[in-house]
Amino acid sequence: MNILVSQFNLFSDLQFIWFSVFVILLTGYAILDGFDLGVGMMHLFAKKDEDRRIMINSIGPLWDGNAVWLVTAGGALFAGFPNVYATVCSAFYIPVMVLLSGLIFRAVAIEFRSKQPMAWWRWCWDVMFSLASLIISFDFGLIAGNLVRGIPLDAQGEFIGDFSSLLNPYALFIGGVTVALFLMHGVIFVVMKTEDELHDRLRLWVNPAIILFILFYATGTMATLIYMPHMAETMKERPIFFLIAIINIFAIANIPREINLGRDFRAFLCSSLNIICLLALFGIGLYPNVVRALNDPQNLSLTIYKDSSSITTLQILLMIALIGMPMVISYMSIVYWVFRGKVKLDSTSY
Repeated sequence: MNILVSQFNLFSDLQFIWFSVFVILLTGYAILDGFDLGVGMMHLFAKKDEDRRIMINSIGPLWDGNAVWLVTAGGALFAGFPNVYATVCSAFYIPVMVLLSGLIFRAVAIEFRSKQPMAWWRWCWDVMFSLASLIISFDFGLIAGNLVRGIPLDAQGEFIGDFSSLLNPYALFIGGVTVALFLMHGVIFVVMKTEDELHDRLRLWVNPAIILFILFYATGTMATLIYMPHMAETMKERPIFFLIAIINIFAIANIPREINLGRDFRAFLCSSLNIICLLALFGIGLYPNVVRALNDPQNLSLTIYKDSSSITTLQILLMIALIGMPMVISYMSIVYWVFRGKVKLDSTSY
């Protein structure tokens, strides 16, 4: 009997750990690819071709590696929670395809933009780069918003709604919140990476971007507390988690202070901490659900406990993660260290 209890506890712990790993991978993607997307959305606001090249080159060595975090998160969901993966890919088939298309067109735009000197050629790829960045950001928020709200499921955990049901006001607004979040994150990053006249002009965009995000964030928080009260249940049971919300508020409030003091890197760290807190609150609010059933949350929702892989699979996955994650983090750290500092154009630039 003790052995059975021990195995059950281990199984539960592994399920929680793997759910945490999935949320951490999403957080890594939001922080790292978030500033890429923010720079992309701002790209068309730069009037000079040289300025646009500098902005692209600020993310040039980093963007493709940053997107790997999303692929890894998808793999973690598939391996750890296959039923959830099947439902998510079925329910969000169109949004996921739009997201992947955006990722593809953004990559093509970055690589092809400077292949020809004609103004019309570069302008076409500039538009595609910015539009793809906007679509990816909004789509990411749309999916997150629907996971918070819930989707209609049947007894087998299959999606029984249609695409129009995903375009509900709450999910659409969370899409806007995500766009504002990544825009602010991207502005801070590109200010950190530029200098001289462009740096001074971009610095003027930071406070408007912060104000835009705060307006979306405050409204989204109120909407969540009023219309999605289940997201606060875990926090009510364990008030210690309220500290995350407090830390988040202080992180946001400290961003303009650091910018005004000329400490751009610290402002970027505060923006990253903001994203960490938001994703942590997202995971805490969903727990133990991964996909909430809108029509019958108590009985039909897909949870980390009843819809995970076997204990053996989770143990193997955990060992792989413990080996692979330090390697990925080490690689990313080296890349960011090598390409640290201000961006300068040369013969190898985009």
